Amino acid sequence: MAEIRIRNTEERIKGEENVRAFLNQQEVLYEHWDASKLSTELQDKFVLSDEDKAAILSTYESEINDLAGRRGYKTWDIVALSDATPNLDEILKKFEEVHTHTEDEVRAIIAGRGIFIIKGTDDVGYFDVELEAGDVISVPENKPHFFTLMENRQIVAVRLFIEPAGWVAQPFQDPSFQK
Repeated sequence: MAEIRIRNTEERIKGEENVRAFLNQQEVLYEHWDASKLSTELQDKFVLSDEDKAAILSTYESEINDLAGRRGYKTWDIVALSDATPNLDEILKKFEEVHTHTEDEVRAIIAGRGIFIIKGTDDVGYFDVELEAGDVISVPENKPHFFTLMENRQIVAVRLFIEPAGWVAQPFQDPSFQK
């Protein structure tokens, strides 16, 4: 279940309804899918074949179609990252800079853990959203953020797009941001 840490105050927000309410105030969509739907053999697998990816998309087909229909997403794929990923540190460096997109950044976490760092309202500042299997988040277009892995350095996620080109990161310079 997702957990939030507000960076300025170190306050932690736990529990699905509390997380959803806080993120809703920050204009960030949060939902939860049933992580147990995924076959046991795929739940802890972070190097995926094309067949594995197809099985994941098939397992969550109704959830993906529902979210896509409500939000206008037209295409989706699977991203899998772990220490087995070639050049993982270089890939993460690209992710770990505050940026924006011209469309939502959507992740449905299927396995592993990840974290979004998001710029909230002025009274909140930056906050971390720690995600695990079953958590679904959509950071709205033009909202400064970045995504990275947590200490386990393993994640499988469904990414949804309106247009993959709209997901290209636009750097966001913010002197108030501290890693």
